[in-house]
Amino acid sequence: MPTSKTAKKQAAPQVSFVSLGCPKALVDSERIITRLRAEGYELTREHKGADLVVVNTCGFLDSAQAESLDAIGQALAENGKVIVTGCMGAEPEKITDKFPNVLAVTGPQQYESVVAAVHKAAPPKHDPFVDLVPPEGIKLTPRHYAYLKISEGCNNRCTFCIIPKLRGDLVSRPAADVLREAERLVAAGVKELLVISQDTSAYGVDIKYAASKWKDREVRAKFLDLSRELGTLGAWVRLHYVYPYPHVDDVIPLMADGQKNGGVLPYLDIPFQHAAPGVLKRMKRPAAQAKTLDRIARWREICPDLTLRSTFIVGFPGETDEDFETLLDWLDEAALDRVGCFRYEPVEGATANDLAEAVPKEVTEERWHRFMQRQQAISKKRLKRKVGTRQQVIIDEVGPTVAKGRTKGDAPEIDGSVYVASRRPLRVGEIATVKIERADEYDLHGTVTGF
Repeated sequence: MPTSKTAKKQAAPQVSFVSLGCPKALVDSERIITRLRAEGYELTREHKGADLVVVNTCGFLDSAQAESLDAIGQALAENGKVIVTGCMGAEPEKITDKFPNVLAVTGPQQYESVVAAVHKAAPPKHDPFVDLVPPEGIKLTPRHYAYLKISEGCNNRCTFCIIPKLRGDLVSRPAADVLREAERLVAAGVKELLVISQDTSAYGVDIKYAASKWKDREVRAKFLDLSRELGTLGAWVRLHYVYPYPHVDDVIPLMADGQKNGGVLPYLDIPFQHAAPGVLKRMKRPAAQAKTLDRIARWREICPDLTLRSTFIVGFPGETDEDFETLLDWLDEAALDRVGCFRYEPVEGATANDLAEAVPKEVTEERWHRFMQRQQAISKKRLKRKVGTRQQVIIDEVGPTVAKGRTKGDAPEIDGSVYVASRRPLRVGEIATVKIERADEYDLHGTVTGF
């Protein structure tokens, strides 16, 4: 005869959750999961046997849409009851035309609609004495770092991007709301806050930088003000997706202070996308890349340990051999630390598709390989500068003899790692002082010298 504990476990509806796409979508997934757990739902990693499956989709590129459709198809095959949400849900016919038997389709950020669809398919059975949720909510990242989303949507109209169509215009959170969430995360043990949005440096423009009450003071919803306050919470603060507006210069002194005191890390993730003026104009991106080089030089004068990460697109419609050579030359001069490169993909609904003649796939592929080879040499040279130095390293994984972590210049999953030897076992989330002994193209190797 089953115990009451077993009966309770069997009675609680089980939801299998698939989260695809960028960190901003991951935060959406965390919010949905937190709500479901608070209502008594259990989460499972297996589609088979669950009461239903929720798939949070990505719709940014055709390849991402294909991955999302594959995930929906797999969930239907293994379970049969599927709710779809996320960016691809902004165009529901793309899903329902292929899978007319999904239970519901909702767009990005439509948390209430997702939860309502779950309620309909598998009504909750909540026990307030058992189904407790920690105050920071449910996180899908490791305990020691968390994504902190400060706004939704985007006001830019880059011709290769359909994010505004999927997620709408910029909607900023009040600064006090962001800071309260950050404080809860740090209190729960988070050592690193990764600040994200579609356009982080545009934060607050939609609400005219309105101030809100945080503790004993008013804090404006401005990029600089929010960064400064986040830097006081005792965790590493890493800034992602920073559009290169002029006021970004103001945050560099905070990073210089952070080299000594922690807080805002000397790290900027700025998607430059290209360097050739003609390509940038067709992209509707800032085109004064010569001035950008001057700014980078000034940033490094103020903050010598600054790490710069960026992303670029090759094979953009109309990109000539001369445009590509301009990009490579700019890359050499900028000497960015971390770089990602995408082969241009025509996205349905993006105006870029019709701006100029398409670059042949084989040409795009050849340019991508040349770009990556050039950047690999630059990254290797930049990393060699750290050999012989002592770096603070946050530990992500531990092994029998070697642990894996990251310096202040490395974001999780997208940047390099530090392989760390230590005389005593290290713990995940620990920050250790490591002497760097060697470097390769992307990673560092060293030994712990302090804790």
